Amino acid sequence: MGYFTCRSKVLQWVSLGGLLMDTTLPATRCGNLELRWGSRTYVMGICNLSPDSFSGDGLGNDVEAAVAQAKRQVAEGADIIDVGGESSKPGTQPLSADGIARELALIIPVIERLARELTVPVSVDTYKSEVARRAVAAGAAMINDIWGAQWDARIAAVSAEAGVPIILMSNQRNAPANGDIMAAVIAYLEKSIGIAHKAGVSPENIIIDPGVGFGKTVAQNLEIIRRLAELKPLGKPILLGTSRKSSIGAVLDLPADQRVEGTAATVAIGVANGADIVRVHDVKEMVRVSRMSDAIVRGRYIHG
Repeated sequence: MGYFTCRSKVLQWVSLGGLLMDTTLPATRCGNLELRWGSRTYVMGICNLSPDSFSGDGLGNDVEAAVAQAKRQVAEGADIIDVGGESSKPGTQPLSADGIARELALIIPVIERLARELTVPVSVDTYKSEVARRAVAAGAAMINDIWGAQWDARIAAVSAEAGVPIILMSNQRNAPANGDIMAAVIAYLEKSIGIAHKAGVSPENIIIDPGVGFGKTVAQNLEIIRRLAELKPLGKPILLGTSRKSSIGAVLDLPADQRVEGTAATVAIGVANGADIVRVHDVKEMVRVSRMSDAIVRGRYIHG
């Protein structure tokens, strides 16, 4: 057991084969789920309603299909279901006012159904405060913001007022990093955390995401996974979203629907380097990968 200091705060860590595992983060309440950081890896299932999803899994306005998919993911072991109505693939333009209305029309009926029918909490994938506000009112218990409250800072106030956790992602699409990618990611996240604190978000309700695939090169994305533990001094739980990403396709020369093994490699290495949540399309497979990784990294082995 050892210690290191960052910004006058001492964080305790346990060294397992040279890997760092934080044991001091306070638990986060997300709906009926208590996220006890460090105890295991949590799996977030993706429920994508955007018809132009990069991974080809967009369900459009088919509420029944979305509910069925979410229930299947819960049965496969998902801890949280993340519902999104806008594509975040590279080159996508932010939605106009009419587009926001379409986004709400896609996600609100699904969130309302899932909040009533699932045993796990629902997250909303949006960077717009009005969409987040409406989604939380419909039953969402978490906000997942791909711009880390730097596109619409009012989204942090929605999190604070509702008392729900917010995921703040580092997004380099408007300002690509030409130097040290981890320095750029950390600086971005520090700013996002500051915005959230200023808005009154409780410290335990802030989760960070390095933003693999958002304004980074293939080499930078791989480097982020390799150096993920460098985010630990920020003192926040880490979400890693690598599922079916183009970097995997570039390395393996495979289309999105054939990237499950590549995703598994990124999840396993991500968990080893400190990921607390993994956001995935292939829930059954990545639950198994996470459990095996936890058995090795966290010493968490449960027979049966």
